[in-house]
Amino acid sequence: MEKDAPVIYGLEFQARALSAQTAELEAVRFLVGTQSLKFNNNQVHLVELNEETGNLKTQIFQHPIGEIWSLQASPTDADKFVTCFNSLTDDSLCQMRGALWKIPTAQDVNDIVPLQKLADIDTTPYGNDLKTIAYHPVDGEKAVSVVDNNFVLWDLSFQPKVITVGTFTSKSQPKFTNGKWNPHSSCNQFTTLNDNHVRSWDFRNPKEPAWSIMSAHSQIIRDLDFNTNRQYYLATCGDDGSMKFWDIRSPIEPVMSRMEHSHWVWSIRINRFHDQLVLTSSSDSRVILSSVASISSEPYGHIVSLEEGASMEETCTKEKLEDGVLAKYEEHEDSVYAVEWSSADPWTFASLSYDGRLVLNKVPRKYKYQILL
Repeated sequence: MEKDAPVIYGLEFQARALSAQTAELEAVRFLVGTQSLKFNNNQVHLVELNEETGNLKTQIFQHPIGEIWSLQASPTDADKFVTCFNSLTDDSLCQMRGALWKIPTAQDVNDIVPLQKLADIDTTPYGNDLKTIAYHPVDGEKAVSVVDNNFVLWDLSFQPKVITVGTFTSKSQPKFTNGKWNPHSSCNQFTTLNDNHVRSWDFRNPKEPAWSIMSAHSQIIRDLDFNTNRQYYLATCGDDGSMKFWDIRSPIEPVMSRMEHSHWVWSIRINRFHDQLVLTSSSDSRVILSSVASISSEPYGHIVSLEEGASMEETCTKEKLEDGVLAKYEEHEDSVYAVEWSSADPWTFASLSYDGRLVLNKVPRKYKYQILL
């Protein structure tokens, strides 16, 4: 990509579902799901970036059974992914449903071919308001669905079957709005959002939360992400326009709080390899790249290794990255519902706005070199 210029791809329909092709570690690829009100017109786009030329290679697949609200790629099989979609019942009522899909074998890039549906993930016995289906961080045969006030652990190895069901009971009958696996604690915990509260549940004893952050934001929390390099650290964002970082061992106050957006923040992602870098996307049509170096796994910068015979004075750290906004990306003209880091290149990321605009960007080179050199 010459001079790290953004690469823009326009979809025919509105969209809000985005996922990196997680199991693909060689090529920069993203999956995008559309949200057309004409249910049988919906599509999944597989977008691949040629990093040398900046050109895009795309394949389009039919998703003819409903508008896609969320999409997540398998962590182990590049050809598999799950979707949550709104479909019509026999009584012409809208119903949220889930399904497991496989990308068919390579076709001509000009063809629009149907996806191969491997199985339905029937969450309807647990409620009507399916929010997400989240793959286990490393096991492609397990996933959790978040529906109404339930989180359901599934075995996807053959026909999907339920392993464990957890239920949040309260007088107000709250519903979950989102959820994500905790990649630490041997991946036994799943963390849910409802209103402005965060709760984490251990599947070995899912009756009571393992830990909670109550009133984490002043308004609804939209998303969360864990720092894969620091065991107890996670980030949240929401309708108060802020992003907050928490140490779950002391959840009374955030370890850092920043408000860089002027409207709701829909998505937050911590870089898996360089956790100084955090992306947020918002209804203010912006994507912001921030540095949170002071609470990262390398708060003093990358330390040069001490070579044999060298003194400690000769071994030093480079100029460390300061906390704050590193870059603002304004290629979107509508609410930016999703942002994702590439699984193949830690410096590349994609963002998706509701008008169907997918934008691929890179971390500015000066910050990349400041982190690496």
